[in-house]
Amino acid sequence: MTEPAQRPEVHAVQPVTAPGESHEGRTDALEGPRLAQLEANLAAVRRRIDAAVAAAGRQAAPPRLIVVTKFHPALDVRRLASLGVTDVGENRDQEAADKAAQLQDLGLSWHFIGQLQSKKAKSVVKYAAAVHSVDREAVASALAKAMAVEADRAGRPPLDCFIQVSLAEDEGAHRGGAAPGEVPALAEQVAGAGGLRLAGVMAVAPLGADPAAAFEKLADISGRLAEQFPFATGISAGMSQDLEEAVRFGATHLRIGSDILGPRPALR
Repeated sequence: MTEPAQRPEVHAVQPVTAPGESHEGRTDALEGPRLAQLEANLAAVRRRIDAAVAAAGRQAAPPRLIVVTKFHPALDVRRLASLGVTDVGENRDQEAADKAAQLQDLGLSWHFIGQLQSKKAKSVVKYAAAVHSVDREAVASALAKAMAVEADRAGRPPLDCFIQVSLAEDEGAHRGGAAPGEVPALAEQVAGAGGLRLAGVMAVAPLGADPAAAFEKLADISGRLAEQFPFATGISAGMSQDLEEAVRFGATHLRIGSDILGPRPALR
């Protein structure tokens, strides 16, 4: 078993000075009602997280906030970065790749959290620090192959991989994920692949189900995984509607979108 690499330090977000930018580091385009709205929403979510952390007695190990920005413009991500956000989640490769290219000056950590097609692995490894949706052997194999090429090309660090677990009775039918019984073999594959780092597990609470019960089940799966792989203690769980329950059951990464960015923009 290889020892896990140290997680890279989070870079402080320093907006790059550009024509028309103020001395405070914010362009005129960043200022205005939208920035104020995002700032208020972000503060409200952080208060909820702080309260949940205190209730769970987890002040020494608070979760990492990933702001999910799917369907929202790159300018909103830049606004969030000016407010101290360092981790951004995306569901679709094309959108994520475009935003990462536009915003590479910000030093953000990009998390791919959507269902991943094997053919998209080559693209995803060019920008993602982590993939939260490894749910089958084909995806793990594609990521390992893509990482071998990308490591030679750009010398990038290992890719954090979370195994997505289905917590529904009709496993995988609605929101994807490996069945709990498939986790050990998939974890073995990821942990043994060059360029991949087994980070832990991820899940979405089933629609209409009690999120506390779902996350308790996920915590149990995580605990059993950590017995085999002591470094794979990450739990990616919790969204806008259920972050408190996720924190209660040990989530290390929260994926929050609508409560920070508001409703998705209308598609054109």
